[in-house]
Amino acid sequence: MPASPASPSPATFRCFGTGDALYEAYHDTEWGHPVRDDRGLFERVSLEAFQSGLSWITVLRRRETFRAAFDGFDPEVVAAYGDADVARLLADPGIIRNRAKVEATVANARALLALQAAGGSLTELFWSAAPDPAPPVPQGPGDVPATTPESVALAKSLKAKGFRFVGPTTAYAAMQACGVVDDHLGECPARAAAERARAAIEEVHA
Repeated sequence: MPASPASPSPATFRCFGTGDALYEAYHDTEWGHPVRDDRGLFERVSLEAFQSGLSWITVLRRRETFRAAFDGFDPEVVAAYGDADVARLLADPGIIRNRAKVEATVANARALLALQAAGGSLTELFWSAAPDPAPPVPQGPGDVPATTPESVALAKSLKAKGFRFVGPTTAYAAMQACGVVDDHLGECPARAAAERARAAIEEVHA
């Protein structure tokens, strides 16, 4: 869960992001909403890996530049990247220039294609990690874990499939971002919208 703002007023309460328009929009309309397509999940896993050790807003402010640099996170295109592409990315000031993370993104695209070729999907892996029953609604930041047994298991499964930079903490952050869990706090107005979105997509996939 991204860092919570200090003492937000009831009128503007959010789990995080208050005071920054981009961050507010992300919190209100995207975080915790379900993502159930492999390309969308690949993008979010990639960005969560780049976020490792940094603040999420640092990545969020660069997301459009990341998308341009990584060809919209099309896994088939990224999987074909070679040394020249890695050099291009490491020279791009609009993204986070970390060789290990850039190379992990390419490796993860290849792992995703291999997973699909074997009849699996990143969507199936992620959503199989949804806790059942759902955990209690968090009432404060202290109720939101950094990892869970499900994220530990998901990280292990992803690594077994060849994915990199997917430890339990990164896996749980992606689970939160993609609606596999809903960690909006109980008093957060955005929680209801996230729950409606999740109910709607669960009905489609029932």
